[in-house]
Amino acid sequence: MMEPMTIGTLAKVSGVGVETIRFYESKGLIERPSYKPGSGYRKYDPVNVTKLTFILRAKNLGFSLKEIKDLLNLRAGSKAKCASVKSRAEAKVEEVSKKISDLIAIRTALEKLVLTCSREIPSSSCPIIEALEQDKA
Repeated sequence: MMEPMTIGTLAKVSGVGVETIRFYESKGLIERPSYKPGSGYRKYDPVNVTKLTFILRAKNLGFSLKEIKDLLNLRAGSKAKCASVKSRAEAKVEEVSKKISDLIAIRTALEKLVLTCSREIPSSSCPIIEALEQDKA
């Protein structure tokens, strides 16, 4: 088992910055460290390495910090069922699917605008700029 560590060591081991650790601490995602009188340093529990890894992976999957906090709380709650986690993941899948649809629509609209452009006319008469100035594109 790893020994308690300073914030600098925790940052190095987990691959996040010191300020990020402080931010997550302020948001309640990781516990405030214990303070050893006489040492001058606060010591973080090694379990925070696992929590920071969890936070980073969950962020990369699109979960917000509030959603990550909820997931961490579910992990800590012995009465929580996997179904609670699954429902949150399913909601995230729906959210990502919606974002993908929105991005495809944006790409299609931009492609149509690009097709209207003749590179030879002055930018003051550019149909892309004119389309963006209209109420409806």
